[in-house]
Amino acid sequence: MTTVAYQGEPGSNSATAARALYPDASGHPCTGFEQALDAVALGDADLAVIPVDNSAAGRVADVHHLLPESGLFIVGEYFLAIRFDLMGVAGATPDQVECVRSHVHALGQCRKLLREGGWRTLVCDDTAGAAREVAELGDPRHAALAPPAAAGLHGLDVLRAGVEDDPENTTRFVVLSRTPAPAPDPGQPTMTSLFFSVRNIPSALYKALGGFATGGVNLTKIESYQIGAGLNASRFYVEAEGHPDEQRIALALEELRFFSSEVRVLGVYPAHPHRLKG
Repeated sequence: MTTVAYQGEPGSNSATAARALYPDASGHPCTGFEQALDAVALGDADLAVIPVDNSAAGRVADVHHLLPESGLFIVGEYFLAIRFDLMGVAGATPDQVECVRSHVHALGQCRKLLREGGWRTLVCDDTAGAAREVAELGDPRHAALAPPAAAGLHGLDVLRAGVEDDPENTTRFVVLSRTPAPAPDPGQPTMTSLFFSVRNIPSALYKALGGFATGGVNLTKIESYQIGAGLNASRFYVEAEGHPDEQRIALALEELRFFSSEVRVLGVYPAHPHRLKG
């Protein structure tokens, strides 16, 4: 049986994404992103399903620092519609709530409800973990913002359903494996993810990306982050539409390598149908 690692507890959004992708797999909950990646690298799990960015909160902290050093490959992606319910102990009512617990991202994505209620908030490591804590407390003054599945798992009542600020709230997950994915079928929409560090020369980033512009390659994401302290050159994470075997992508990568001190293709994988919407 395939084992899929994810960050968080059962009932979390990561667990929901993992189950949607691999309904017959065995889940491997982990306390953090690094532990989930290590589970795959060490062979305790076959795959990891990790969130990388959210339409409301932006990129997920730490993930871009961890991926290049993990030695793993992106083999797929999944877009999950994010839903949060306000849940409390059985028999509780919203009027009794004084404190709402959840992950910092969930609290930030449900600001309208929190302002309306005027409740104090408590940050937890995980949304589903917040639901478990509320169940353990058994106190109607405490509630949790968590995915709908967490209520049934922990015997909680849903006090308010669908309380996220943005009904289009979506999180993108990537699937990681110890080995690269097989080449997608010809003609199938394909994504290529890579990291690179530019050489320390004037206009290096502009020159490094010139091949993508010349070839008409669509970059759906480019993000920078610093490695360590000091004046080291930034590292960039890029996602491009297309396959490295396509001439336009191959030429763009050739030019990228010329102006970079490091280029690493992290994954070539089928584009999720969500990208075709709108």
